[in-house]
Amino acid sequence: MRKWLLVAVLVAMPVATLAAPAWTGFDEGLTAYERGDYATALREWLPLAEQGHAGAQNNLGLMYDKGQGVPQDHVQAHIWFNLAATQGNKQAAKDRDIVAKRMTPVDISEAQRLARKWWAKRGKK
Repeated sequence: MRKWLLVAVLVAMPVATLAAPAWTGFDEGLTAYERGDYATALREWLPLAEQGHAGAQNNLGLMYDKGQGVPQDHVQAHIWFNLAATQGNKQAAKDRDIVAKRMTPVDISEAQRLARKWWAKRGKK
């Protein structure tokens, strides 16, 4: 019986690996961000965020909120925080609510519209 379980696990592992998205670059972006190399962090995280990586989305939200390596833009920050929060990132939800306090109702509506558009393009949420 154990032999069958081992075989099942060994067969399933390559399939699980293929099904998991490739998040290569997240740690490299984090290392770059921590040393203040925001251009590299942006280059590593933006493709991941566009693929739906909630951590990268949250981190882009922080960069836009603080104007680190990008122009400070609360609408963009709200969009990225919102996308990450929609996937269950609790810190992104808190950060989204904080940045929303510095935005006009029109800006919040625009950020929400753009986040919905992002999801609609991907056929999700």
